[in-house]
Amino acid sequence: MEEDMVQRVKADPNYQKLVRTRSRFGWTLTWAMMIVYYGFTLLVAFNKEFMGTRVGDGVMTWGIPLGLFVIVFTIFITGIYVRRANSTYDELTDAIKKKVQA
Repeated sequence: MEEDMVQRVKADPNYQKLVRTRSRFGWTLTWAMMIVYYGFTLLVAFNKEFMGTRVGDGVMTWGIPLGLFVIVFTIFITGIYVRRANSTYDELTDAIKKKVQA
């Protein structure tokens, strides 16, 4: 019985759409995060002069706002994923459940 249900879920077009869209979107966000994080890390490693340059007349350097940007960006893309998961992905999951249980 369990194997039959698994096969019905895998054959469902909504399941295939869910897997495809979630995977593509997840990898897109992963690459965006990697570019931001490793870009920041590369700036720290190879452009210390820029990262140590002061912003305005104060004591803050470019490293502080860029580091804060990495943190805020992480929170932002997490929010984007959660919003998509709570709407599109949950709708597809509910449709799959209803069809398989029928």
